[in-house]
Amino acid sequence: MVPQTRRSGCPINLTLEQIGDRWSLIVIRDVMFANRRTYGALLEQNEEGIASNILASRLKHLTASGLLTRSPDPNHQQKGIYCLTEAAIQLVPLLAHMAAWGVRHTHPSKEASLPAILLEKGGPSLWSAFMDDLRHLHLGAPRPARSAFDQLRTEDGKAITSWY
Repeated sequence: MVPQTRRSGCPINLTLEQIGDRWSLIVIRDVMFANRRTYGALLEQNEEGIASNILASRLKHLTASGLLTRSPDPNHQQKGIYCLTEAAIQLVPLLAHMAAWGVRHTHPSKEASLPAILLEKGGPSLWSAFMDDLRHLHLGAPRPARSAFDQLRTEDGKAITSWY
């Protein structure tokens, strides 16, 4: 993790210093749940309208913090591909809880609520399987025997590919 001036040694404070701003969590969400792994995809397909300078800043911060890695795109020398690290993958339960809380205590759209509802319904076993899928996609781990992607579908069989 990147050395920084710490307000306190409290683990909640330290976590917030790593991921506590809105845009950092949105970037992690988009990489994690929508498989947006390039600067262009993160900028162009972001529903919240992140500004290009904010996105660049958050990608640098998340990379320096050890939550993302950046590797060269084999198809274009000047572009990079972002991958989640193990530390970022371990945020799945936290994001699942945040999303479930948001469904209960805010007024999200029905469509945006589907992934949160499915993750809450699947619980820790689904989160674990999803984390194994992410390890395969981002860290090169072996393909898991049980994929969470099959479980992250609506009742009509439509795949959930993003949070919106």
